[in-house]
Amino acid sequence: MGAQRLIPLAAILAALATGCQGDGDSAPDGSSATTGDRAVVEWVVDGDTLRVRDGVTVRLVQIDAPELHTDCYGRPALRELIDLAPKGTRVTLVRDPELDDRDVHGRLLRYVLVGERNVNVELVERGAASPYYFRNERGEHADELDDAVDEARDARRGYWGACPGAELNTGLGSVTGRA
Repeated sequence: MGAQRLIPLAAILAALATGCQGDGDSAPDGSSATTGDRAVVEWVVDGDTLRVRDGVTVRLVQIDAPELHTDCYGRPALRELIDLAPKGTRVTLVRDPELDDRDVHGRLLRYVLVGERNVNVELVERGAASPYYFRNERGEHADELDDAVDEARDARRGYWGACPGAELNTGLGSVTGRA
């Protein structure tokens, strides 16, 4: 093959390779579409934070789990997130367009989906986290989160049964008392 024929072939291969690297969920303007970005869990940091394989840290938006070392139910909350999204799990990270993209620590704020399951809502249903509405901003799944926490509290699931000092305060996040 002559050099003149290789240049168009190289351009086609480069275009194909570039197209295959993305997740197919980018909007025409380059932003994430509502379907979210695909990722693979590398590490679960605590009950509401995980790291994905590209090194990005993700804070599950609109929820707050007890702190790992200081709050009642911190370690069980970590185990619940590990159960829902263990290392190697393929997840979809969905941004809520009404909320901040990142927190003050630079972490992505996302709903985490495993298949069709919203992990954020599931953690609240299990009593491993509470709804948390930073600046009282309610996102796309706020009503589901409110229903989930009511259900968990009524059934005394998770820290609602394990932590005598547990309180619901959507402006503060999880209030469970000391470990």
